[in-house]
Amino acid sequence: MSKATDKLEVNVPDSHKNKASNDFDRIFGNHETMVSDGSEADLHQEFYCCEKNPGHPDFIPIKTFSIEHIPQRHQDRDLYDFITSIADMTVRVDVKLTSQNRPMFWPRTDVKYPFYEMKDINAGKNRRLGSGRVSLVTKYVDGYDADGYKNLMSYNVCPCHTCRESVNASAVWWDIEILTATHVVFDDLEAAQTTCRLFYDDKDSPVVTIDGVCVGFQNIERDWCRLVCVTCNKELGDKLSQMKKRCNTLWKVVHPKYYDSKKDEHKLMFIVSHPHGRPKYVSIGQWEDRIHLKNFIFNGNQFSYKTSTCPGSSGATVYCLGYTGWWLFQLVHSGSKSELNYCSPGFVL
Repeated sequence: MSKATDKLEVNVPDSHKNKASNDFDRIFGNHETMVSDGSEADLHQEFYCCEKNPGHPDFIPIKTFSIEHIPQRHQDRDLYDFITSIADMTVRVDVKLTSQNRPMFWPRTDVKYPFYEMKDINAGKNRRLGSGRVSLVTKYVDGYDADGYKNLMSYNVCPCHTCRESVNASAVWWDIEILTATHVVFDDLEAAQTTCRLFYDDKDSPVVTIDGVCVGFQNIERDWCRLVCVTCNKELGDKLSQMKKRCNTLWKVVHPKYYDSKKDEHKLMFIVSHPHGRPKYVSIGQWEDRIHLKNFIFNGNQFSYKTSTCPGSSGATVYCLGYTGWWLFQLVHSGSKSELNYCSPGFVL
C-alpha cells in the first residue's frame, strides 16, 4: 500500500514550544515525497486515487507534450525544446533507507522535519520516491577528470554496485550529479541506498538506473541537495553528456528572453516531475509570489505557485523563467501548503 505523506506525530520538547515556527519567514507545509511499502502496481493505483489532483488534468505526459501545451503567447520553439531537454534529464529518485542523522525539526524552527520518525524502520521496508534532474556529468579515467582533478570520493575505479563486487572494476566511469531536495536524500547513508531511474517516459520505457554513491553538497535550510550517482556504461555516459550540453545551449537562448520585464510580467514557470512515482509529466503555469527571506542565508527568495504537483514531485527542478540560473541559483520543489505549492529557498537574480 502507498501513502503520500508520513502521518507520524512528533512530541515537541518544552524548549521548542515558545519558539517561533518560522523565524526566517519561509513557507513550511507538507513535503511531497511518495512513501510506499508496495509495488509499482500500488503506485499506479495511488495515481488514480489521488485526492490532491483528481484525474491530474493539468499534468501533461511527456510522450504527448507538444508546443501547443504552452500558453499561446509563449509558443516559442526554443522554449519548447528547452522544456523537453529538462524532461530528458529528469529522473525518479528511489530511496530505500532513512538516515539516523535526520533532525527532529527544520533548523531554527519547531516544524517537524520529514521522515525523522522513520529512521528506526528497517532499510527497505519503506521506499521514498521523489524527483530530480541530471545537473552535471563528469567522465573519470583512473580517478581523474579531463582537467586532472580527482573525483570527490578519491576512487581509482568505478564505484557502482556492480564494480564494487567485481575483481575487474572499470577504470572509466561517469559521475552523474542529480539535483533534488535534501528532505528526499539527506546524507551519504541514504545516498548509498538510492537509485535513480532515467528516461522513464511511459509505462513501457526500459528500466535504466544509476547507483547513488554520496551527497556532493546539501543545505538543510535551503532543502537543496546534489546527489552523486555513477555509471560505467559508456553509451549511457556519452548520451547524458550530450543531453547536458544541449540543455546548456538552449538555456543560454531561452533565459535572456525572460530576464527583463517578462519574468515579472508573465510569471511563466514549469516543472517536470514523477508524480506518485509514475512516468514523467510536465506542469506549466505561473508563479504567485516571490518571497524575499530577509534573515535567510544569501537573503534568499522562495516562490509560491499553483502549478500542479503531487506526492512524488519533491525535488523536481522548478523553472521560473527569467529567474532560474546555474548551480546554487537553481530551485527545487519542496512542498505544498493549503492551495499553494512552493519551492526551496534560493538566491536568484
